[in-house]
Amino acid sequence: MKKIIAVICLSLFVFPFVVMAEEAVLVEPQDTVFKARVVEIIEEQEITRESGNTAIQQHLKLEGLEGDWKFKKFEVNGIGGLDVVGGVESSVGNKVIVTHSINIDGSESFIITDFVRLNYLYFLVAIFIILMVGIARWTGVKAIGSLALSFVVIMWFVIPRIIAGSSPLLISLLGAIVILALVIYIHWGFKMKAHIATVSIFISLLLTGLISIIFTNLTKLSGLADDNVLYLVGQSGVNIQFEGLLLAGIIIGTLGVLDDVVISQVSIVEQLKEVNPKIPMWEAFRRGMKIGVDHLSSMTNTLFLAYAGASLPLLLLFHLRQEPFMKISQILNNQMIATEIVRTLVGSIGLILAVPIATFFAAYYLKGKKEKN
Repeated sequence: MKKIIAVICLSLFVFPFVVMAEEAVLVEPQDTVFKARVVEIIEEQEITRESGNTAIQQHLKLEGLEGDWKFKKFEVNGIGGLDVVGGVESSVGNKVIVTHSINIDGSESFIITDFVRLNYLYFLVAIFIILMVGIARWTGVKAIGSLALSFVVIMWFVIPRIIAGSSPLLISLLGAIVILALVIYIHWGFKMKAHIATVSIFISLLLTGLISIIFTNLTKLSGLADDNVLYLVGQSGVNIQFEGLLLAGIIIGTLGVLDDVVISQVSIVEQLKEVNPKIPMWEAFRRGMKIGVDHLSSMTNTLFLAYAGASLPLLLLFHLRQEPFMKISQILNNQMIATEIVRTLVGSIGLILAVPIATFFAAYYLKGKKEKN
């Protein structure tokens, strides 16, 4: 019963933040954004683009589900000469997000911008929580609590401070320290191995930050290669150091993998000393490094695949070698590709350095339990 109550409390703790984040989306004052349901497909036609791909254009009747538009019916005519890439193709019964605008001549216009998918996201979160607690028990509860606190630190400390104009690198380092302290001490408690893991990750993050600063400067990366970043340029009340934002992304992206590697190395050395309390420090270090090297190769690949997966459309675009990027050297030299290369390699270097650092501290400071008579 206590575990069930803990899961419910954590769910109630996390979901309001998701809802608050949704409500924080900025829209133009003259526009109204609301949810609606598709009740009829009046007309539908298929068009063929120059590339050979096909798309569906629709003329729909919808019914509002909230606000002033609740129970009101209206039409959205998406059939015409204008081909909207990424348009929403709906079926009867689908719930969608609609933007209502008043034009200069006083006429009204409706645009379907997206599907309503929050209920399914909540359902997925519930499955995650149930499985985590059901399999990992109390450790799973602590893991979910750590995840929720990490979300709070990023959304209510890191992001607001960066928007306010603070150094993204400094703020991300401070946020990373808070997150790793929360995760490690919630998981292990106030113990020597928790102190060792925290110090090891902190040193590794500092080295990662230093290397990232050096190579973003050497490669002249501006941090403006991402289209999402370009949307922030010119936003009123936003004073962001975009080069620092790139560095902050590298730090936060590396933190999760560093956490995994360092905790594993400290646990490995602890178990070695539990089995043999008299094992010499350098022997514990050597044996721990053997396991760490195997773990390191898989984690480096994991980091690369994570970044490659996030940048897959970009990689496909440059694989086509459209002008003016006709050569491999030109592709690699492009800022978007160079940014991902620096991000991946700097994060991997941080991982490589974290293994010997954590293993050495654990071998030096951890003590095996005394043998009983």
